[in-house]
Amino acid sequence: MSIKHHIILLAHGSSDSRWCDTFETLAEPTTTAIENASIAYMELAEPSLDAIVAEHTAKGVDTFTVVPLFLAAGRHLRKDVPAMIDRLEAEHNVRISLSDPIGMNPKLGLAIRDVVQEELDRA
Repeated sequence: MSIKHHIILLAHGSSDSRWCDTFETLAEPTTTAIENASIAYMELAEPSLDAIVAEHTAKGVDTFTVVPLFLAAGRHLRKDVPAMIDRLEAEHNVRISLSDPIGMNPKLGLAIRDVVQEELDRA
């Protein structure tokens, strides 16, 4: 049975490969554990959101969920990304839903607390 749904972890992107490496590392546990998940970048880095949608549409995927690796919803998530999604849906005849930014999930706050506690324990 082919996978018809794909998860895209969306990061902003940067021309600095060290910045992208950080997000590749952050995404790796998810992309390893979930077969139908990959990372994409909004701009300035590859793979782009466009490239991931095109690649997986060619494999028969018709539904995508974009999970933004952003702390909050600013202009990019309120305007730019929805416009990109509208264009990609029309271009590829697919459905793409946009999740809340990862920063809105209370589990991230708990993870930050744990990191801070680790730093205090080392002090």
